[in-house]
Amino acid sequence: MGDALLVLNAGSSSVKFSLFALEDAAPRPAVPRSGPSARAAAHFKAPGAEQRWDEPLAHEQATDFLLEWIEQRMQGRRLAAVGHRVVHGGMRYAAPVRVDAGVLAQLEALVPLAPLHQPHNLAAIRRLIALRPGLAQVACFDTAFHRGQAAVVQAYALPPEITREGVHRYGFHGLSYEYIAQALPGIDARAAAGGTVVAHLGNGASMCALRAGASVASSMGFSALEGLPMGTRCGSLDPGVLLWLMDQKHMDARAIEDLLYHRSGLLGMSGLSGDMRALLASDAPGARAAVDQFVYRIGRELGSLAAALGGLDALVFTAGIGEHAAPVRARVCRGAAWLGLKLDQGANAAGGPRISRAASRVSAWVIPTDEELMIARHTARVALCAGPGLD
Repeated sequence: MGDALLVLNAGSSSVKFSLFALEDAAPRPAVPRSGPSARAAAHFKAPGAEQRWDEPLAHEQATDFLLEWIEQRMQGRRLAAVGHRVVHGGMRYAAPVRVDAGVLAQLEALVPLAPLHQPHNLAAIRRLIALRPGLAQVACFDTAFHRGQAAVVQAYALPPEITREGVHRYGFHGLSYEYIAQALPGIDARAAAGGTVVAHLGNGASMCALRAGASVASSMGFSALEGLPMGTRCGSLDPGVLLWLMDQKHMDARAIEDLLYHRSGLLGMSGLSGDMRALLASDAPGARAAVDQFVYRIGRELGSLAAALGGLDALVFTAGIGEHAAPVRARVCRGAAWLGLKLDQGANAAGGPRISRAASRVSAWVIPTDEELMIARHTARVALCAGPGLD
């Protein structure tokens, strides 16, 4: 039997994983994207196995359980490497990197730039170093895909002494955008060679302008708050609102952080849910208002990103809402008629993949993303460059 790669995505409330067989000609996860959860009632579910814990699991405990569970089911395979989704690579990392003590220290120094994500990403890496010190680990960054953007795109109009501290526009969801960029040539050669806007619409939502497969601009900036309203995150906000919250509501940094990350967005606007499925199924005025705002902001960002490209050849929808919420796609496409996009309502209702008419100057697509496969490809290349790959 051949080697296997483990892909880990350690978030704030869960550890998601996929296991890939290296010799597969067409790579596919051997284990679904599921895993031990750090929520109040920890829960693990995979084919033929389910376990619950009465108490929350720490990330270290979840990693211990997961590694033991996988190794018991390897069926003669060797676990060759582990690839990790790491949200922030700063300005230093423009590509995935094999993790050693020096790299880990540099990534820990970036925690202030992503305090809600980076500590959990790194906790799994540290635990695996302790459990399997000889196991190759590769960090794959959500920010890396955007590092090739022009300096003017990445800059804020702030004094240089602040910029030097790392205050830049980084952009996120890079692994998803990189996957779409690699998939596009086989789907729409014109879009792949030209200007495409990809809308990664999920609980976390952003948009990215691609020119010939490279990131030109993104709706997210310094943090994962900027741009579109999201499930519980506010999206772009006048900084003056933060000053008002401090002065008039006497809120400190942690209270504002909780408001902007956890009590805003679709949940905050609707007062009902941050889940688009629940909002689309509801007749409540707040639900309709939240969906209206979400669609409006996508239209605004689309216009901005089309301007950054100097024109638009294609629009791609991906991630949970983008792949499954046909009403949202329809409204966005109808609002983009001024760009030359003509919606095929039947194709959209059927889920695509092409949802624009043949005569549409701008094509529109639904393309499922696969960040785990992207991480597996990078891990095979970085950690096992002399061995079989996944590309």
